[in-house]
Amino acid sequence: MEKAGFVKAGNFVADENYSTWLKSIKGRLRHAQIKASVRINQSMLEFYWELGHDINTLQDTYSWGSGFFEKLSLDLRNEFPGQEGYSVTNLRYIKNWYTFYSQCDTIRYQLGNELKDSMPEKFAYIPWRHHIDILRRCKNIEEALFYIDETISNGWSRSEMNSQIDSNLFATKGKALSNFNEKLPAVQGKLANEILKGEYKLDFLPIAGDIEERKLEDALAQNITRFLLELGSGFAYVGRQMELRIPGPDEASFFPDMVFYHIKMKCYIVVELKVVDFIPEFAGKINFYVNAADALLKGEDDNPSIGLLICRARNKTVVEWSLKGISNPLGVATYQLQKVVDNTIAEQEDSKKK
Repeated sequence: MEKAGFVKAGNFVADENYSTWLKSIKGRLRHAQIKASVRINQSMLEFYWELGHDINTLQDTYSWGSGFFEKLSLDLRNEFPGQEGYSVTNLRYIKNWYTFYSQCDTIRYQLGNELKDSMPEKFAYIPWRHHIDILRRCKNIEEALFYIDETISNGWSRSEMNSQIDSNLFATKGKALSNFNEKLPAVQGKLANEILKGEYKLDFLPIAGDIEERKLEDALAQNITRFLLELGSGFAYVGRQMELRIPGPDEASFFPDMVFYHIKMKCYIVVELKVVDFIPEFAGKINFYVNAADALLKGEDDNPSIGLLICRARNKTVVEWSLKGISNPLGVATYQLQKVVDNTIAEQEDSKKK
C-alpha cells in the first residue's frame, strides 16, 4: 500500500492530495486495461466464430478436399507472419467450436441468440484457451455452458477451471443430500442447494486409502487454499477445532472440525469430517454444533448457520430418515481421495509377462 508523503520533483511538491489523485488514476488505468483486454478478446473470438461459420458452410459447398486446413493455415500465416492462431490444429478447433454450439436448437433457446449470425455475448468473457479445454473435455452443450458460466462467475484461471472439470463439478454441484428446502427460506434454500456439492474431490491431498479422521483434517488445514477452491466461491475459512464454550454452571467446550463463513449466503457453515460411512448418530452431533454456532457465532445480520457433514460414503435413505425431525439445515456429502490400485507382486509380474 502506497504511503502518502512529500516528494520534490523539480519545482513541484507532491502532497497528500496529489498522492490520492494519482492512486485514483492508477485504478482507472488498470480498469481501462482490463476493459481493453476484454474488447480484444471479444474481437478475436467474434472473428473465430465467423471463421468457423465460413469453414462449415464453404467447405461443404465447394468440397475443397482433405488438404483444406493445411492450405488455409499456410495462406493466413504467410499474410500475417508472427501472428498466432492460424495453425492447422487451431483452425480445426475454430471449426469444431462453432459446430459444437450451433448444432442444437436447445442452445439457441438457452442463449437467446441467433447463433448463426453472431457469437453469444457471454463467450467473450473467457479466453480462447479456456474455450478449447471446454470443447475438448465436455460431453455435451449443457456441461460446456455450465463451465463457461462458472468460469465467468468465479474468475477462474485456466488451471483452476480444469481442476473443477477434473473434479466433475457439473455432476456434483448442488447434489448434497439435505433438508435445506424444509429448513431454510426459499431463496436461501435454493442457494444452499446450488452451492454445496454431493461429492468433494480431495485427490489433491498427499494421502490415499484408509486414513484417520485427524490426519484428514490436518491435511485439509495444511492445504486450505486448495480445499477452499474445491468448496467453491464464497467460502471464507474461519478456523479448525474452534472452541464452542457452553456457558453456565456446568460449563463445557466442544470443538467442531472446521468452520467457514459463506459470504453470499451470509452464514456460518460448520463442517464435520468422517472417514467412515454415514450413520444416523452423525446427524445429531452436527445438529448440536449448528445450534452452538447460532448461539455463539451468528451475528444479528447473519442467516441461520448450516451444517455440512463430509463422510466416506452415504446411503440416501439412511440420510433422509436421519434428517427428519432435525431442527437445523444440514447437508451430507461424500469425499474422494486419490485412487489406489493395490497389486500384489504376483499380479505385477503377470502383467509384465502379458
